Amino acid sequence: MIARGPQDRDHNRASNVRAEEGSVKTHRHRPLLRPSIGAGPAALAAIVVITGTASGQASSPTPGLEEVVAFQESSLAQVVEQFSEDLGALERRWADIPYSAARQTRMRDFLAGWAEELAALQVDPDDVEAAIDLTLLSSEVRYRQELLAREGRMVAEVLPLLPFADEIVALLDIRHSRKEVDGQAIAGNLAALAGLVEEADRAMRSRVAAGGAGGNGAGLTTPTPITGLRAVRLLQSYRSALGTWYRHYSGYDPLFTWWASQPFEQADAALGRYLMTVRERVVGWPEGTEEPIVGDPIGRDGMEADLRRDMIPYTPEELIAIAEQEFAWCDARMLEASRDLGYGDDWRAALEHVKTLHMEPGRQPELIMELAQEAVDFVEERDLLTIPPLANEVWRLEMMSPERQRVSPFFLGGEVIRVSFPTDEMTHDEKLMSMRGNNIHFSRATVHHELIPGHHLQGFMTDRYNSHRNLFRTPFWGEGWALYWEMRLWDMGFPSTPEDRIGMLFWRMHRAARIIFSLSFHLGEMTPDEAIAFLVDRVGHEPANATAEVRRSFNGSYSPLYQAAYMLGGLQIRALQEQLVGGGEMTEREFHDTILKGGRMPIEMVRARLLGEAPPRGFRAEWRFYGDPM
Repeated sequence: MIARGPQDRDHNRASNVRAEEGSVKTHRHRPLLRPSIGAGPAALAAIVVITGTASGQASSPTPGLEEVVAFQESSLAQVVEQFSEDLGALERRWADIPYSAARQTRMRDFLAGWAEELAALQVDPDDVEAAIDLTLLSSEVRYRQELLAREGRMVAEVLPLLPFADEIVALLDIRHSRKEVDGQAIAGNLAALAGLVEEADRAMRSRVAAGGAGGNGAGLTTPTPITGLRAVRLLQSYRSALGTWYRHYSGYDPLFTWWASQPFEQADAALGRYLMTVRERVVGWPEGTEEPIVGDPIGRDGMEADLRRDMIPYTPEELIAIAEQEFAWCDARMLEASRDLGYGDDWRAALEHVKTLHMEPGRQPELIMELAQEAVDFVEERDLLTIPPLANEVWRLEMMSPERQRVSPFFLGGEVIRVSFPTDEMTHDEKLMSMRGNNIHFSRATVHHELIPGHHLQGFMTDRYNSHRNLFRTPFWGEGWALYWEMRLWDMGFPSTPEDRIGMLFWRMHRAARIIFSLSFHLGEMTPDEAIAFLVDRVGHEPANATAEVRRSFNGSYSPLYQAAYMLGGLQIRALQEQLVGGGEMTEREFHDTILKGGRMPIEMVRARLLGEAPPRGFRAEWRFYGDPM
């Protein structure tokens, strides 16, 4: 699939974790493991020992089953699950054929049938949970129809670069349509395919050399790097699928192998050569080099469709204005912390000081374990939410590879927290940037985001309550929840030193910057290079880390709104907390537990659950959670 949307799995789904109940301690800002600056072996020997369930000593690993039995799922849970299973079955059926008109038609018919059934489905207007599921599923079907149409438009722009695509699809369909295999006929088809690919290769080289026109005499212009990269990815998928198709028969069918072996090798080699032509001459991506940051902007129409799906009733420009207001708040707090450290208004100098406070090589895991327990203690002592003991028992830590750090220079979380820190394979400059970018105070601001009360606890709970709503996962809920906790802990005094405040503010500025550069890019108003410079100049990122952040934002791994969803989703949840907890209608624990047990969904539907208001037929998002940002 080329067209990606918010339903592309949140990168942080997994399970979750918690510390032993009953071991409540008076919170204090415990001294962290010493940074490498000026620290000797004796100082580093004083390592905090993690107790309770984190060390595997769970006092009560079995949940209260009465509560589990009493929990009521939506009456439409099975309807949602059937849609998910049917959709998954069709996606698996067509997984080995990257794109075809037949697949497009089948998926279009499937979604249209569900849309018709849902339009006729009646639910009790007083059944809030069922009304929410009906609204969510109807919205999901409409959005997937939009994504399917978007995919069709995007592929249509690329197919002129792949004039042999139909021949590949026809070969792949032999297996999926359960047709008899005629080795001699297939050999002829493969030989013809090799000829078509070689012709396309010559035409592309001619077009590029001529600066645009030429090749087949059609006056076609040279494709842009964006369409070129799209073609590369689709071509890689076709070539991989054709290899899988060939190996399915080769060696098992003697006549097929006898006839098709050599023609397949010719066709595969031709595809490989054409792939390199497009990579090198159109995309500007020579073999042996890192993929350039190109991206694939979805434009205003695509942005509006994605915002509708996530129930965000703001324009992209309004969301950018919200980010600017949040940036202004961060700027003011950063200056306060800088002055407290003695750097006056030179907050960049204060930030540079904080970046030097990192652990020695090899000691980062010990810091992460201490920070994880510190966050659990803080939350439990204030009775902010329920943390099942098993959750804190089962989380694990892995160090990230150098290759992964080039895309994800900071932590990733869930049941396994993946930690960025230098390895011996990195260059000297890479090591320094990784240590500076994952210093003690930056890390203190992210561990609770990734583990508890953030992503790990989310996954743990949503695997157990209303799991059918994983279909409606959105980064506004997934990342918004974890970012909300950064805001909530700030408000409750979690950062007790100027260095800790700078660490938390760095990330909050970064999330505001993500809204600005990601939305601007998809509107065609900012290039990847400009986004990198923006992160370095406006937030204070290390250049390599800024490059990795922009790369992961635009390389197709994340949906277009993903980077904007962190802060915006957090602001949505904070607005609900201020209304319901601040207004005395719910306790902190009730508010947070209700959100986690409700399952994954756009935050406006979280609001409907909390308020007990069933969304009406024809629901349209209207909640202006930030007031007037312009």
